[in-house]
Amino acid sequence: MAERGRFITLEGGEGAGKSTQARRLAAALAATGRPVLRSREPGGTPGAERIRALLLGHGPWDPVAEAMMMFAARREHVVRVILPFLDAGGWVVCDRFADSTLSYQGAQGLAREVWAGLAGLALEGFAPDLTLVLDLPPDAGMARAAARSGADRYERMGLAFHAAVRAGFLRIAADEPARCAVIDAADGADAVAAAIGAAVAARLGVRLA
Repeated sequence: MAERGRFITLEGGEGAGKSTQARRLAAALAATGRPVLRSREPGGTPGAERIRALLLGHGPWDPVAEAMMMFAARREHVVRVILPFLDAGGWVVCDRFADSTLSYQGAQGLAREVWAGLAGLALEGFAPDLTLVLDLPPDAGMARAAARSGADRYERMGLAFHAAVRAGFLRIAADEPARCAVIDAADGADAVAAAIGAAVAARLGVRLA
């Protein structure tokens, strides 16, 4: 029976470079000979991708309703994709997970106890082995995001909202230091990748090239 794989998530605000670093991390892990799956949230299954399009392209939503949709997509992703891959010995690198729902919908008024109830129902105690929080001041992140085409609904929200999102991620990292590593995302992509590699080596015992 294969040894169970590890689940790594990348979190952070808009423009922090999560997608870029998820690609780099997945490639570096694959280069060590491990089977690796890179995914994203909301998304990761056909149904969850449809929920993603609904959430990012429409709204505003009541924050509880929005969180419920996030966790519906997440449940599908975990049960149909993530857990089977981990159980087969693969490693999963995911761009966003449950911490994003707490930070983003929390910044819209979602109570933590409501988030905890939904997480308990959808995830049944399942959590990442390592969460990399890419930290960037919101003004810098929004400047990066503005350089991309096709801003989604969250990217169009104001700076105060994104400051609250950042504070939410840093609070999670402070509350769960054994799971979370905060990475300074203000540096160039190579420096951020090196910091991520150091965190993976220290926390999971895997050295990346």
